[in-house]
Amino acid sequence: MIETPTPWSDLSARKQTIARHFAKANTYDQHAYIQQHICQNLLTHIRHSSQDSVLEVGAGTGQMTQLLAAALQSKRWIINELCPQQTAHLQSILPTAQLRIGDAETIDLDTNHSLIISANAIQWFDDPLRFIAQCSTRLKPSGQLLLSTFTANNFLQIKSLTGQGLQYPDSAAWQAALHNHGFNQIELSTQRFDIPFAKPYEVLKHMKETGVSTNQTQLIRAKEESEVTPFVWTKARLQQFEREYWQKFSGQDDHGQPCVYLTYEALIISAYQP
Repeated sequence: MIETPTPWSDLSARKQTIARHFAKANTYDQHAYIQQHICQNLLTHIRHSSQDSVLEVGAGTGQMTQLLAAALQSKRWIINELCPQQTAHLQSILPTAQLRIGDAETIDLDTNHSLIISANAIQWFDDPLRFIAQCSTRLKPSGQLLLSTFTANNFLQIKSLTGQGLQYPDSAAWQAALHNHGFNQIELSTQRFDIPFAKPYEVLKHMKETGVSTNQTQLIRAKEESEVTPFVWTKARLQQFEREYWQKFSGQDDHGQPCVYLTYEALIISAYQP
């Protein structure tokens, strides 16, 4: 069942840009193997396989949705996703789910959930920490909040060489937000992956295929969107990027071949309503 989606015109310019980039990542699941690994790890943190109401936020192509559908029983499912292009696919995974298509920071996602889960999505929010406050009002007593996002070390090579990157709250900020909104049994853990690529260009290609690129969605945001200048690649900038990437972030892969590395560092957050 599809709830009335958020009109495209109601999304901020930044959210429209994000939605367009992920909508164009047609081979996302083929390249997002780290995200899939994180989803599988997230699944192991779910305490109960039988739920009253599950809310998934930022479902994307349904990597986490498929795992949830196979592992859990729930009386009610609500699946949220920003991109309307994913509607039919997500509904096919969970035909009984209510789909809420739109910006999770602004739309109604109901209350009294026994599990709120979000995999690899909330770092794109305008105010990720505010999501904790929203979840505190949506969970039922003893309900579980389970999130994966990323740390400041994520894509550290890209940030070092281009100055571009999302701003990620650190673990202390997440801990404080959870504590301030009454959560208990708070657990935070990290997973780091250093992925080898044959050359720097392959790193950029990988990022594009997973919906990420060094442009307006990746800039360290100023307070006002109008202050943000989009990052534009030039031939000279690309040549410098490739040269410095080899100098600073190269090594050998498992076969002894020269490679460069791209770092992912995931943060897993689990907490409960009292």
